[in-house]
Amino acid sequence: MACKLHLILYSCIVVLCTCCFHDKDGKAHSVGAEVRMIEQLDSLLEADPTRALSRMDSLLPHLTDSVLYYRGIVFKAKAYMLMSQPDHADRMLKMAGRFCQASKQDKDVLALQASVYNMEGNQLARQTKFDSARVKFLKAYHLYTENGGGIRRFNIMLNLADAYLREGYYDKASLWYHNSLAFADSLRLPETQRFSAYYGLGQVYMELRDFTQCDAYYDRAGKFFESMKPFEKHIYLNNRGNSYYFRQDYKTALKYFRRSLAYVSLHPEMEYERNLTMVNMGEVFLLMNQTDSASYYLSRCYKFFQKVDNNSALYYIDTQLIELALKEGNLPLARKRLDEAVVPRFVEPNMVHIRNRYLQHYFEESKDFRQAYYYQRENSRIDDSIRSERIKMRAQEAALRFQRDSTLMHKEILIQQAENKVLLLHEWLYVGGLIILLLIVAAGTWLIYRKRKRSMEELKMRTAITSLRLKNIRNRISPHFVFNVLSREISSLKDKESNMHLHELIKLIRRNLELTESMTVTLADELDFVRTYIGLEERVLQPDFEMHIDISPSVDPEKVEIPVMLLQIPVENAVKHALVDKEGKRMLWIEVKDCKEYIEAVVRDNGGGFRVSTGSYGTGTGMKVLAQTIQLLNSYNRNPIIMTINNVKIEGREETGCEVKFVIPVDYSYLLRRIKRTNLWRRFTERLSLMTKKAQ
Repeated sequence: MACKLHLILYSCIVVLCTCCFHDKDGKAHSVGAEVRMIEQLDSLLEADPTRALSRMDSLLPHLTDSVLYYRGIVFKAKAYMLMSQPDHADRMLKMAGRFCQASKQDKDVLALQASVYNMEGNQLARQTKFDSARVKFLKAYHLYTENGGGIRRFNIMLNLADAYLREGYYDKASLWYHNSLAFADSLRLPETQRFSAYYGLGQVYMELRDFTQCDAYYDRAGKFFESMKPFEKHIYLNNRGNSYYFRQDYKTALKYFRRSLAYVSLHPEMEYERNLTMVNMGEVFLLMNQTDSASYYLSRCYKFFQKVDNNSALYYIDTQLIELALKEGNLPLARKRLDEAVVPRFVEPNMVHIRNRYLQHYFEESKDFRQAYYYQRENSRIDDSIRSERIKMRAQEAALRFQRDSTLMHKEILIQQAENKVLLLHEWLYVGGLIILLLIVAAGTWLIYRKRKRSMEELKMRTAITSLRLKNIRNRISPHFVFNVLSREISSLKDKESNMHLHELIKLIRRNLELTESMTVTLADELDFVRTYIGLEERVLQPDFEMHIDISPSVDPEKVEIPVMLLQIPVENAVKHALVDKEGKRMLWIEVKDCKEYIEAVVRDNGGGFRVSTGSYGTGTGMKVLAQTIQLLNSYNRNPIIMTINNVKIEGREETGCEVKFVIPVDYSYLLRRIKRTNLWRRFTERLSLMTKKAQ
């Protein structure tokens, strides 16, 4: 998974005041002409902020009303923000904020204060301080709710949804987007003013990786592309490209990013958006291994984000530059960039995921495999956490949506009750009929359940009878009787070498039958089984075969327990698929190391490494059963057994071999604790007692 920088929606709306003000003499005079001039500049602002700012500077000296004057100051703050001049924007907002604090808190001043909060929230969101931005948006929302906001309240709801989205609260983001659409219905806003909520929901479902819903909302918003303002068109194209980026469809993502870059290049004032698009294009080219293009775009946008002091963007670009240096084979440059990389206050989980992936690559190239393994494990943990969080968010979103729908339904019922009492009687009749229907369904379900339960009991009884019959048939000729007869017949043979191999074969078969009754075995017994197997295969492997077994002195084979056939299956695969047909020296290593918190067991050969097709054919059943056994046991343990299969270079020899490695935690439990039925527990204890007697 990868992380992208997403712009929040630029929904800050300057409050339009159309009321009349009074002078000291009590004579009312209209400021409608000045308000209309500001409204005209407001429509020009997002299309051409530089020109709008110049006109506002000319208009400000002629604004006689103080509230209207500071409304013009807030207008200038928005223009500076859109022109990527945050310092000037902050200065304007502080001026307006001081005026609001010092003035009488009437309706006009509160509306101005709400617009200040809205702009401050947008400024904080650009600096990736989404928790602080959300606080500002909530203040603005409450002021607009108390004093009447209309379209301004709708836009604040969108801003709140955007802030929750960027913080990772997808359920709350979805709730606010849906609330904004419901509020738009109450205002009877046309569809041309709702598309920002649609592509906001598209981004929510993109984060949840529900691309069907994501495309549905983006397509719905795309119908109004020509009606969008320049900044809204950039947001749509950028986020649509991100949706294909997360699907790893980099060609389609690049198509949207190129459209976005071509569009913002027509608007010189959209410098922030232009550089953000270049960051996204740089990463896509990097993932497509087009390092020259990636270097071109990443180097172009780096200085801009340094100038605006956007550490989140710099952190993201530094991550890409580290990977770029690795792909160019320049390890010292990657190390330098890693040492000099900035670390922002807030880092999105997706960005951490990308960083860890590239750091893993870096440490692999640096031959520091311990650190590489650490970042690999960190990414696995983040994947699990994100996956769990997404499932949780889906559930919470459904619950919140259900709560909202239930509230709306309750209000509708109350309205209907007030309009017509007869409808209430009909509803009770419907409810009574529904209850009766539910009782009938419940009774039918209970009867079906009882019938199936009886059928299951009969099936269990028949199965038990069949099992007893099979056991009776099997006990007529005991396997031990067969082994004893074979042993006597083999003893009568004169060829001692053949006798020895046949005795070893009988031992191997007998031991195999014993091991099928248990889930685990001691390391000593497993090694004995492996030695017996190799002894029987030596005729095929000799004369150039060597097997080395290396056990750490701190490992007690009699006390260490491992899953049955853990070493035997990889050893058998190595013999059958690698060593039998190998020319020259054939070597097999079995190593068991004590790593304090876990035991590491390795089976390695010099048979040329793992190949999809080999000269010897097999079903692969052994490794499948082993993997399924480990997966079953892991589901009952906090720390899992980890199995890896890799091709490795044989140390001291110019050969390649296959290495099967098992990492077994020292506190690993082989008890299936969730099985509580008495008969299974009794069967398990009987088997454990039988194994103990055999070991003695």
